Amino acid sequence: MEAATEQTAARRELYRAKRVAPSILSADFSRLGAQVAEVIDAGARLIHVDVMDGHFVPPITIGPLVAASISDQVHDAGGAVDVHLMIERPEQQIAEFATAGADSISIHAEATPHVNRALSAIRDLGCLAGLAINPGTPADAVRELRGYADILLCMTVNPGWGGQPFIPESPDKVARLERLAGEAVIEADGGIDADTVPALAAAGASLFVAGSAVFGTDDPAAAYAAIASAADAI
Repeated sequence: MEAATEQTAARRELYRAKRVAPSILSADFSRLGAQVAEVIDAGARLIHVDVMDGHFVPPITIGPLVAASISDQVHDAGGAVDVHLMIERPEQQIAEFATAGADSISIHAEATPHVNRALSAIRDLGCLAGLAINPGTPADAVRELRGYADILLCMTVNPGWGGQPFIPESPDKVARLERLAGEAVIEADGGIDADTVPALAAAGASLFVAGSAVFGTDDPAAAYAAIASAADAI
C-alpha cells in the first residue's frame, strides 16, 4: 500500500511541470496502443482522454473501458491518464474512471449542480480533481471552488469535436484564471498547436491538450515535439 501511495504521488508531480497532453480523441483507434506508444516515446507523459455523452455535448465518444485499455501502458512509462468528462452528472461516473486507472478527472462546472461534492469525491477516490469551464463561462466562476480543484481546465474551443479553430480571446481568459488559480495548475484544451500554444503558456497555462494537431498528422511524435518545443514544455 505504501509503495502504491508513493507511486501515485510521483505521477501527480507530472502535473506540476509544463507539459503537452496528447488527446486520444483524435487517435486511430484501430491502433490506439501503437499511437500512444509513439507519443510516449517522443516524451509525452500525460495522455488525455476526452469523454462525451451525447447530452452535455452532441457527440458520444469513449468510456472507462478505453481508459483502462491504455492505463497500464501509460503508467508503465511513468505517465498519467488525464480524463476529461464532458458529460452530464459526472459524479455518477467518476468511480468507474478511477477504477479504470485515471490519475486526474476533470468535470465541467456547467454539467452538475453539485460541483463541490463531485470534486471532493474525485479526490476521495485518489485522483486529482479538475474543474473545467466552457468558453462562455466567466473565469470568475471558479472562485468559490478553487480550493477543491487541482486543475483548472479552460476550454479554448466549444467542447464537442476535435479539430475546431482556436478561440483567439482564450489567452486573456487563461490570464484571468491564473490570477484565481491559487495552488491549481491551468490546463488549456482546444485548437492547440505550435502556433497557438505560446500565447497560452505566456498567459499562465502549463498543461496543453492537443488532439488533431498530434494524432491528425502523419507523424504524431514529431507533431508532439513541435508543440512541446513551442510551449517550452518538457
